[in-house]
Parts: sequence; structure tokens; C-alpha cells
Amino acid sequence: MLAIFRLLVQKGPQGSSAGRIAERLNIIPATLSFHLKELSNAGLVRSHQEGRFVIYMTDFKQMNELVAFLTANCCAGNPCTSTVKCVPAGAEKQAEKA
Repeated sequence: MLAIFRLLVQKGPQGSSAGRIAERLNIIPATLSFHLKELSNAGLVRSHQEGRFVIYMTDFKQMNELVAFLTANCCAGNPCTSTVKCVPAGAEKQAEKA
């Protein structure tokens, strides 16, 4: 699912058809449909009809809100990088109880 989302992010606002996504990532249509449905249900992907094709695109507003939430609540406001360990908020208190 991450590969699909990553591809749609790279495609930008114009998005991509399901057929092109499947071709590019070598995913069978039934599997792709399942993942696109789940990404849509999560609010991270939108779609619209263009002729006989359904075009999928990232909902960048939702994506940015999710990233902001994760950064604020999971990383205690610190940027998550390869040199900074991201510890979920409250995890230190749980570790102390154990």
C-alpha cells in the first residue's frame, strides 16, 4: 500500500489511472482496487472520472494533516530523522511502569 501512496505522491495533483498504477507497480487489479479503496477510506486518496478512466490522486491536505499529527503526537514535536529516535508520546511513562 505504501508503494501505491508513494507513487501517487510523486505523480502530484494530476494523479494517475488505476491501470497505470497497476502497470507501474506490477500489481494485479483486484489487489490494487483493495488498496486504493483503503487509502480512499483513510482520506489519503481521492478519485474522479475522466472519460472511461478513474484517476486517483493524493489528498495532500489530509496527508499533511496526518504528518503534522504524527510529528506532534508521536515524536513529541521533534523531527523524525535517521539520527533522532522517534519515541511515541507517553511511551517513556509506560516503560517506567514496566
